[in-house]
Amino acid sequence: MIREITDIGRRLLATEGATGLSLRAIAREMGMVSSAVHRYFPTKDDLLTALIIDAFNAVGDTADAADAALPRDDLLGRWMAVTLAIRAWAVAHPHEYALIHGSPVPGYQAPEDTVVAASRDGAVLAAIVRDAAEAGVLGPMQGFPPPPAAFAADAVNIRAAIFGGVDDDVILRSLIAWTWAYGAISFELFGMFNNVITDCAAAFEHGARSMARYVGLSG
Repeated sequence: MIREITDIGRRLLATEGATGLSLRAIAREMGMVSSAVHRYFPTKDDLLTALIIDAFNAVGDTADAADAALPRDDLLGRWMAVTLAIRAWAVAHPHEYALIHGSPVPGYQAPEDTVVAASRDGAVLAAIVRDAAEAGVLGPMQGFPPPPAAFAADAVNIRAAIFGGVDDDVILRSLIAWTWAYGAISFELFGMFNNVITDCAAAFEHGARSMARYVGLSG
C-alpha cells in the first residue's frame, strides 16, 4: 500500500509539482476514501518526506552501483563513473531531482530523517578521494590558493564524518567539485543551458574530468 501511494505521488510530482501533491487526489486515484491514505501518511508533509528519502536513496544506490562496478584502484574511473551516473539518474528522473535539488516546497521543513539518505552520494565521492589519499596517488596541488583559515574548523568535523585523514585543501576542493556537479545538472535540467550548450552530456563529462584533476585525481 505504501509503495502504491508513493508511486502515485511520484506521478503527481511530474504533472502537478510538489506544491500540487494531494493525499485526497491519491486516494481518489486509488478508489479509496482519503482517511485510508491518512493511515499510512497522516499529512502531506509525511508523504513528501517519504518521496524525498526515496529520491535521495535512489541517487545513493546509483552512486554505489557505479562505484562498485570498477576496480578499487581505478580512482579516476570510479570518480567519473559516479558523477556521470548521478547525472544520468537526474536526467531520467527530472521531477524527483527537482524535489530534492530544486526550489524548496513552501511551508515544508525537512526532518532529520532525510539527512542520512541525502549524504550517501557525497560519501561515495569522499571515499574515492580518501582511497586516493591513503594510496598516496593524489596529484600535486600547485598553483591554487590555500583554503581560507576559517575552513579549518569545518574540516575537522567533515574529516571525522567521511574523509578520514584527507588534508583540508583536498576536502574543500572535493566539496567544490561535488557542488559543481549538482550545479551543472541543475543548469541543464532547469533550462539555464538552453541556447548555450548543445551537448550537455559531453560538457558535463569534460567538467567532471576537470574537477577530478582539480581534486587531485589523474588517470
